[in-house]
Amino acid sequence: MKISVSERKTCRLCESNNIELILKLARTPVGDFFISAGHLGEIQETVPLDLLLCTDCGNVQLRNVVNPEVVYGEYTYVSSISLELPGHFRKYAEDVLKRVNPPQGSLVVELGSNEGALLNFFKNKGMRVIGIDPSREIARKATEAGIETLPSFFSAELAKKIKNEHGAASIVIANNVFANIDDVVDMALGVRELLLPDGIFVFESSYLYDVVKKALLDTIFHEHISYLAVKPLETFFRRNGLEMIDAESVNTKGGSLRGTVQLAGGPRKILPSVAVMISSEEELGIDMPGVFGDLAERLESVKSELLSLLGEIKGQGKMIACYGAAVGLTTMMYCFDLSETVSFIVDDNEIKQNTFSPGYHIPVYASQAIYDKKPDYVLILAWRYAKPIMEQHRAFLEQGGHFILPLPVVKVI
Repeated sequence: MKISVSERKTCRLCESNNIELILKLARTPVGDFFISAGHLGEIQETVPLDLLLCTDCGNVQLRNVVNPEVVYGEYTYVSSISLELPGHFRKYAEDVLKRVNPPQGSLVVELGSNEGALLNFFKNKGMRVIGIDPSREIARKATEAGIETLPSFFSAELAKKIKNEHGAASIVIANNVFANIDDVVDMALGVRELLLPDGIFVFESSYLYDVVKKALLDTIFHEHISYLAVKPLETFFRRNGLEMIDAESVNTKGGSLRGTVQLAGGPRKILPSVAVMISSEEELGIDMPGVFGDLAERLESVKSELLSLLGEIKGQGKMIACYGAAVGLTTMMYCFDLSETVSFIVDDNEIKQNTFSPGYHIPVYASQAIYDKKPDYVLILAWRYAKPIMEQHRAFLEQGGHFILPLPVVKVI
């Protein structure tokens, strides 16, 4: 399967040429390209997973960018299947509305709105809502469900069109999408065009600080082309007529950054949180190459310990399955070299069931398979959700099965 890939030669945020390789992971197929049985004879192309650091502004990004039309045109992930997001979205909407306090009927626009789960909370509070999502099928279903969703990528040009047809927005949201956009300058210009003078832009994405500190390997994949931190973003927004007024760390996705932005010179004060988080980032050293060498060593240590454990289990003639067929599974399967040790994968997302994993083509079943096929061990690659998974499958443990957690340290339960 041939896919279109480009190489980024400048920093996405400041356009500097001073970028250097800081972490080289195993090449993988696009992480969410699970296939049907009819495509098993096809070889899936792998793409480098190399992280680069801008030594001028401190931004971290992937070297290789997969054509977004390929990744998102037929996208299947819907946020409502996540164990943590529905409750998170409710509180997210409440927090944003409390901060802005917009009048009834104000416009809320979400970039990468998926099936509209977050926008639905705003709609229920009396806001007008518009979603933007490039997945044509997801956009169609969201619109049919009452959340008007434009099947498109966001751009400054689209922002003008929305503003002309619907007026300016009190709130623009980008939830787990900012890090996936290549032309972030055009995105910033679009946000600036769309916002009311007292409006705010709120984004949430995986936080580089947590990726490094917690070794969040499963958040590194080809959809995430940037790894966001406050220090480079604060400079980026100022350069593009916006200003970051608040930053906070939230627990989703293993650790995410939520930033709040207004038009430059807007009515709200810049909160101390921005400077505090920049100080924490500098203390950890995420704008320096050395910390990423340490991360590579930690991941290599986990890989060695995990493969030793799994090899011992296989040597005893026992069966190992995996739990979790999210996009991060592909990174972990390839970086930890798990192709020869795992018999099958289970997942609770019906869309992933009865498919085959990217590249290695390991079958994916419903979680009932751990009772039908009776593996001796289940490796939880969705390790950040290990607690609810193990609670849901207490019967597996009671029947003599074992769970294995790969991160933050290898652990057998």
